[in-house]
Amino acid sequence: MRDFVHAIERLTADDFDADVKELAGLLVDAVDDGASVGFLAPFGHEEAAAWWRSQAPAVADGSLLVWVCREGSAVTGTIGLALASKPNARHRAEIVKLMVHRDARGRGLSRALLATAEQAALDAGANLLLLDTETGSTAEHVYLTGGWTRYGIVPGYAGSPDGTLQDCSFFYKRLTASG
Repeated sequence: MRDFVHAIERLTADDFDADVKELAGLLVDAVDDGASVGFLAPFGHEEAAAWWRSQAPAVADGSLLVWVCREGSAVTGTIGLALASKPNARHRAEIVKLMVHRDARGRGLSRALLATAEQAALDAGANLLLLDTETGSTAEHVYLTGGWTRYGIVPGYAGSPDGTLQDCSFFYKRLTASG
């Protein structure tokens, strides 16, 4: 079996701009593979790149932290952490767009990216994380086995890439310095 070496790095605003093309490819792969990440098929590379570019101001002002996982020079995964801006909400943040390319799955990248974002949340003073994901998905399994608490399921919450309405599970995780 081939050993895979990956590196996770937080993107600066300049890095983010330079990586939009690869991030777009990752997003297209997720949608093509049926992931419910907010987009409907058909979904092209230009549309994906435009969406990523629309996130650049939040990356630049620090309200959205984005990491990529690289294997060699290829981006094989990403995760975002959206920090709350309201004074009464600065203790919480939201995990957004955790994606791993289908050819890189099964190597622990989702868990490694999630651990990176969780530590960054703590470092930023956020000790409560929130996220949502399609009920019954592989992603849901990652959260259920990773110490996250499901606090509800909303039927027909979001459309899958083919437009079929899917149930969505909502999760939270309280973070402590000791894990």
